[in-house]
Amino acid sequence: MVTFKQNPVTLLGKEVAVGDKAPDFTVLSNDLQPVTLNDSKGKIRLISVVPSLDTGVCSLQTKKFNEEASTLGDDVEVLTISVDLPFAQARWVKSEDATKVKTLSDHRDLSFGEAFGVAINELRLLTRSIFVIDKDDTVTYVEYVDEVTDHPDYDKAIQAVKDLTK
Repeated sequence: MVTFKQNPVTLLGKEVAVGDKAPDFTVLSNDLQPVTLNDSKGKIRLISVVPSLDTGVCSLQTKKFNEEASTLGDDVEVLTISVDLPFAQARWVKSEDATKVKTLSDHRDLSFGEAFGVAINELRLLTRSIFVIDKDDTVTYVEYVDEVTDHPDYDKAIQAVKDLTK
């Protein structure tokens, strides 16, 4: 069960598990271009999902993965997905100099949120979660954070990526 400030929330879509083929989705880049899972085909993907970059934990989570991104190699793409508007994401990236992660917006139709089972029905936000997807689009690591306001397990997520780059 996922909670937001200790209150249970309803997640829309199907929960994704290790071993599943990653479902496709369409989100928007900061310049309003559609982005799908296929756009990073052949790379290892670490997908960091946050409710909003304008909050403390989400900002710290994205900065942490931005720092780690440069150590993971060229075969790894780090994506941060939220329902923030692309313009707000671009402002955040510029203010935090977070150029190693790609921030993507699911604000339009919650395509990612419903495909990965992370759309919070009551808030129209995405629940905090981490997914690692290998070069063949197989999900190799999943964390749905129980309490949306808590941090994910950064070390386990980074290790899941490193295990794929060996």
